[in-house]
Parts: sequence; C-alpha cells; structure tokens
Amino acid sequence: MTSAEADAILKTAADNYTATCYSGDRKMPVMRAVSTVARRALLTPDCGCLPQVIAVRGISFSPRQVVASDASFHSVSFSETDHPKVLITGGLGQLGVGLAKMLRKRFGKNNVILSDIRKPASHVFCSGPFIYSDILDYKNLREIVVNNRITWLVHYSALLSAVGEANVPLAREVNITGFHNILDIAVEHGLRLFVPSTIGAFGATSPRNPTPDLCVQRPRTIYGVSKVHAELMGEYYHHKYGLDFRCLRYPGIISADSQPGGGTTDYAVQIFHDAVKTGRFECNLKPDTRLPMMYIEDCLRATLEVMEAPADTLAMRTYNISAMSFTPEELACEVQKQLPDLQVTYNIDPVRQAIADSWPMNFDDSNARRDWGWKHEYDLPELVQTMLGSLGSDSRVAHTS
Repeated sequence: MTSAEADAILKTAADNYTATCYSGDRKMPVMRAVSTVARRALLTPDCGCLPQVIAVRGISFSPRQVVASDASFHSVSFSETDHPKVLITGGLGQLGVGLAKMLRKRFGKNNVILSDIRKPASHVFCSGPFIYSDILDYKNLREIVVNNRITWLVHYSALLSAVGEANVPLAREVNITGFHNILDIAVEHGLRLFVPSTIGAFGATSPRNPTPDLCVQRPRTIYGVSKVHAELMGEYYHHKYGLDFRCLRYPGIISADSQPGGGTTDYAVQIFHDAVKTGRFECNLKPDTRLPMMYIEDCLRATLEVMEAPADTLAMRTYNISAMSFTPEELACEVQKQLPDLQVTYNIDPVRQAIADSWPMNFDDSNARRDWGWKHEYDLPELVQTMLGSLGSDSRVAHTS
C-alpha cells in the first residue's frame, strides 16, 4: 500500500471517529496515538517483513491510573512474553526486594513489579518497576493486574506478630480483608498465587519438636490466626475454583539487607547489627528459646522453586520449609567465635516470649524435600559468617566515609 492510499484510509477513519472525540476544536490524544500506530501498520511492506516493534501502553480511565512517566511498567517486548509477569505486594518488607532482584535476573527486569504503599528508597526505585499498590483497594489491585497482564502474584503484605498484637484491628484489616481482595482477583484472572505462612500458624497445642505439615493449629496471635485463615482459604479456592495457590510456612528469616520489622524472631537479625555497630546486644527472649530459622537466600530460592514446581508434583498446597534451629544462646556463642568481645544480656519481653513459647522448636519439612526437591544450603556457621561479612563490610565503608 502506498503512502497516499494509507493517508486516504486514515482520513476517512478519522472523520468518522472524531465526530464523537472532539473537545472544543482539539482532537483527543488517543486519536493521535491510534493514528500513528495505524499508519505504521498500514505501511507494512507487501513482502511480509515485520514493522518496527512499538511498546504500547494499555489505556485505562481509572483515576488511579499510573502517570505517563511510569508508562514503562506497561511495556512488554516480544522477547519477554514467555516469562511470567509478576506482581509483589508488600514489596518493601524483608523479603520483597530480595525476591524481586532474584526474579528479575531470571525473568527480565520489566517482568517483575514491586509494589507497596510506602515510598521506596532510591536504589530500590531505580532497580526496576515500582508501583503504588494498596491491597485494601480492590479496584486499584484489579487495575494493576489487568494493565500489566500479571500472571504470578506474590502476596507479602502483612503485619507481623508483635506489631499485630499491638494493633489487632489494623492487622485484621490488612492480613484478612486484604488477603480476600488478593484471593478474589487471583481467581478472576487465573493467577498463580503465592502467599507465605509462618511458624506462627501453630500454637501451644501443636506438636513442637518436630512440627509436621498437618497437625493441630491453634495460634494465639492475630498474625497466626490470619495465616491459618489464608492457608485454608487458599486450599479451598484451589479445590473449589482451581486456583493455583501455593504457600510455604517460613521459619524465622535472617537477612543483612533489612532492619528488624516487628517479628518475634527478629532478635536473630538484631544481634548481627548490634554486634558490628556497638559490640553489645540485649536479647528479648530467654537464652534457651529454640526456634526454626533460615537465611534469606535459602528462603527466596525455596519460594522460586515452589512457584516453578509442576503442579502435579505438589501433593499439598502448604508446606513447611526449614534449614536450622537454634536458641539465642547458641547463636550468641557462634557470633562470639568471630567477635569474642561481643557482650550479650537478656531483658525478656513477656509478650514476645509467650509468642515464641507457643511456636515450633523444629519444622518437619520432609514433604517439601520429597515432593519438589527442597534442600537448604546455609547452616548456623555459614549463616554467621555470611551475616558478619555483609554487615562488617558495610560498617567499614561507613566509617571510612
């Protein structure tokens, strides 16, 4: 088709369309965009060669639509279409940033969108797509899923154990109501949904040493109750509607990249920060309180592995995973092998201690190891060396600066 013929066709289409698309004497911007794309399509050579690929942003009229400067969130090149499109809610917590980094390396930078209701740090914002997402706003969530063609949803938004006990109404709203929004959207749009659970999903009447996948669950925190609710609702939606729901019960997660966020197991993160900065650590749990723990790299890898596992290998939809189990005293002794001058004292927080006393001492994760090949890489000595190496390097840089 010649340029003159293309112009004639576009003029006729424009005359018919703009009768309803004028505002005063100016065409709507969408008409200009459609005309440009149509013109390039009409001028495709007869030889069948493909025209230049143009990333086109989806159009939505919601007042919460992403601003024009964020249009890259909606752009997908053909080379990326074989990969899942992932949305991570609550992405600025302990796990979201690390998981986004891992998934972007595997699936491509623009295929993984980090989201939260907080403003991200500059390095997080510049590392890949970030978008505002409020899990209590159902319409906003649907818009994000549709406009970005999301296929996997990783739902990390939640208030943790100690923080949740301090504000039960908010924890109920975020952890339960927000989860229901996620659940319904995942069913509606056929998403693969990952929701983490926790050692807090068990209670004082559960077997504690070890704790199997299936046993009595009677948690006494709103965090634990909300996680049991999520496990059961996810499994129900899987059997009722075919939702591809996947869930791992995380132990305490230890990471050098984030500050403690209000969890009962956070002492196992705080000790490393305090050991490097001050050489003194005050623990809020009893020295003999044994809990299952895991280094963040193992946790993130387990999450990716269970999401990629073929559905027919999953005998259940919620699995325990574990790596090691230790007490504050055992952790302190291992740290003191590297930093002999570390001083450790104990000032017991009765709320956190009561929570810890109701949680498993060891996880039985044999089903995960059998069904989809779970295997941890970090034990306590490797954990301590890795954490001190990471934080020690950061500390030296800070002092030099």
